[in-house]
Amino acid sequence: MKKVILVLGVLALTLEMNAQKDITQFLDIPVDGYKPEMIQKLKSRGFTINQHEEDILDGEFNGTNVHISIQTNNNKVWRIAVLEANYTDETNIKIKFNNLIQQFVNNKRYSTQSDSTIAKFNIPKDEDISYEIAVNNKRYEASFYQKSVKYDSLINERDLLVAKDTLNDKENDRFYALIEETIKVSLNSLNKGVWFMIDEDYRKYRILIFYENEYNKANGEGL
Repeated sequence: MKKVILVLGVLALTLEMNAQKDITQFLDIPVDGYKPEMIQKLKSRGFTINQHEEDILDGEFNGTNVHISIQTNNNKVWRIAVLEANYTDETNIKIKFNNLIQQFVNNKRYSTQSDSTIAKFNIPKDEDISYEIAVNNKRYEASFYQKSVKYDSLINERDLLVAKDTLNDKENDRFYALIEETIKVSLNSLNKGVWFMIDEDYRKYRILIFYENEYNKANGEGL
């Protein structure tokens, strides 16, 4: 019995360690490690230290001038915050927000929620967002998850088996193994959140995007 428990414990630890390798990425850089290392990696991508704040980097991202903020927990990077450098008006921010939703929906690296993401988060043309924010405290934000690096290959293999009229014993075992593994990697994607929101400052607006590694996030361990 002790041997069984030991084997199960080792298996659980192995799965956890493997899962933690598949973490959120920003510009193909894992959101992990220590802040000085992250700063150097971002500088290698062309970002430069802000002339006023040494903890902020400046550069271009997705066609827009941005500031990059690196946030840590217990000295480990858990979030990369991308802040648009310039504010804009209400009309333009609605267009930018809706376009960004479309970009994420069309990006195969991301999974969306089960309902219609566009219908749920798109801002109607005639919506007065300044009124909604000021009076109703409405937050304009949308959340996505980066897929596991293995997700698409698992789905493709599963679909090939589904397309067959019949499966032999080996294929049948593989089919159920694929379902189990797909569930695991899908659950792991919940730890790879990327979300964005509209930031308002005296009726001027900009987009903030957050890339988060839930494994490094504070969970009250220091309380």
